[in-house]
Amino acid sequence: MIVSWSEKKQTALIVVLSVVVPLLVAFLLFNPAKLSVSGSWVYFLPRLHAAVNGLTVFVLIYAVWSVKKGRLTRHKSAMTVALILGCLFLVSYVVYHASVPSAKFGGVGNERILYFALLLSHILLAAAALPLVLFAYYFAWTGRNAKHRKIVRYAFPVWLYVSVTGVAVYYMIRPYYLY
Repeated sequence: MIVSWSEKKQTALIVVLSVVVPLLVAFLLFNPAKLSVSGSWVYFLPRLHAAVNGLTVFVLIYAVWSVKKGRLTRHKSAMTVALILGCLFLVSYVVYHASVPSAKFGGVGNERILYFALLLSHILLAAAALPLVLFAYYFAWTGRNAKHRKIVRYAFPVWLYVSVTGVAVYYMIRPYYLY
């Protein structure tokens, strides 16, 4: 197959986003300087993150159910909604962590071990999910269904796990937020 210049550019964009976004998030998490955001509305954002992650779980499951039933239009719509939810989450997450110091988990013992195991797996797989999801969506958008199906075998369970653990991590750290 001959790869067009625009396809090379689109692939490069996905790769660049897949590197830059996790680096930006890491920078914001570890940067002690925070933006000055007026109002307390920013403290609502962790709840929004949990809600968006929870909704994403249902949308992803609906999308898989739709494609298995042969309802491709519904599948495409659901996946577009899931991608939009992912973008909403990312923008909101960046705003929150650019504005507010990270909450410190205060649990002890097995609860602490479970929390950090979930958090670490969530973070690592979220970074891995980004290129998988972007390439899966790109392959579907460009009609390269064989490539789409191949990458979705990995993208779907990783994205689903990241969304579920995002909700779990939120509920575990919720008592330690400063709001």
